[in-house]
Amino acid sequence: MAARVTAIFVWVTAGAGAVTFIALSAGGAALSARDATNMPHAQKDHTNRLIHATSPYLLQHAHNPVDWYEWGEQAFARAQKEDKPIFLSIGYSACHWCHVMAHESFENERVAEYLNANFVNVKVDREERPDVDEIYMHVTQLLNQGQGGWPMSLFLTPQREPIFAGTYLPPDQLLVLAQRIHDIWTSERDKVDKQTEVLRSMLDQWAAGAKPDDTAIALGTVDMVARTLASYIDRSKGGFRTEGNKFPPSMAMELMLRVHRRTGDADLLAAVETTLDQMARGGIYDQLGGGICRYSTDPDWLVPHFEKMLYDQALVSAIYLDAYLVTHDKRHANVARDIFDYVTRDLQSPEGGFYSTRDADSEGLEGAYYVWTVEQVQDALGPEEAGLFCKYYDVTESGNWFEPRGHAPAGPKNILHVSKPPATFAKLH
Repeated sequence: MAARVTAIFVWVTAGAGAVTFIALSAGGAALSARDATNMPHAQKDHTNRLIHATSPYLLQHAHNPVDWYEWGEQAFARAQKEDKPIFLSIGYSACHWCHVMAHESFENERVAEYLNANFVNVKVDREERPDVDEIYMHVTQLLNQGQGGWPMSLFLTPQREPIFAGTYLPPDQLLVLAQRIHDIWTSERDKVDKQTEVLRSMLDQWAAGAKPDDTAIALGTVDMVARTLASYIDRSKGGFRTEGNKFPPSMAMELMLRVHRRTGDADLLAAVETTLDQMARGGIYDQLGGGICRYSTDPDWLVPHFEKMLYDQALVSAIYLDAYLVTHDKRHANVARDIFDYVTRDLQSPEGGFYSTRDADSEGLEGAYYVWTVEQVQDALGPEEAGLFCKYYDVTESGNWFEPRGHAPAGPKNILHVSKPPATFAKLH
């Protein structure tokens, strides 16, 4: 996930019933950010113990110079014996920012040298250990004002209690942060003990609240929740109002649609249909191949995080199908059908099972498979049909896609999207 949360809130003090999060300062670290940025990257001549893993994500890190352990007693026993904190990194094999952090930080010789000397380093595949991921994702969101994502980066005590939680960390921040954590661990242990005590209590409360409750919820409460959710919908662009990443609000729309079905509230249906229509016309939806990307990086649904998750296909196709059942409008059924076609074509394995995700990266670049130039469209379709295609999908010489880290091939690219409603475009052409 491209939510780039870094070193935010680290230790906690409690007093008079209040909890105060104190920001960790990286000041005073011996290594400057500039030094860390200019570190040489590792050669591919390392092999660590992850070479024996079965997880594809762990195997991607088997040649890092970082001395990785899998999650297990071997790592925990060493951390306790040597009284060293644990550096925990959680991700999965198709995660774009996990790839970035692997290349930038975990292939970096000096970063690896410092982590190996002062920490016990543990890698977790969230798809292999969702139980571990769930706990530490809650910690990460708790310490970062509700923000979280992958790669997840945490520093823990040898007893696996959190000292720090964040997500993507470039090498400069990772190394400076690691030095600061080491300093706190060796000279200010009392502050770590206070934080873990408070966090343990908060996690106990969370675990208790997660237990099933059979108490029925009144229909009036359900209606109120649905209408409250609808009040946060962007009525021109769809989805919840935001200035940043926009996710398909599938389950919220499901609730709104069900309450509309029972009460006839037209406003709830309008909020759902606006969102479905704008998503279907945006870059978050693969206009050629079908399938929905994880989220849009802008409020207009234009620039997606190109990864396609299996569970998103399930959630999004379900709401399009239910919208069709309510409205009998074939445009909703068509999107659901295209998603199903995509899943059976691209996410189903030869054995009949389904892959969990499709990587955002291709040819070593994020989204390269999905973006187009005018010349590529002309080569595929010929000049006459290419002209109409480019107008419909807003493909221009100036482009609308610029890879944010500067790794894309030279020249503007285009994410296909439908800038005008199909009926309006048909009248114009």
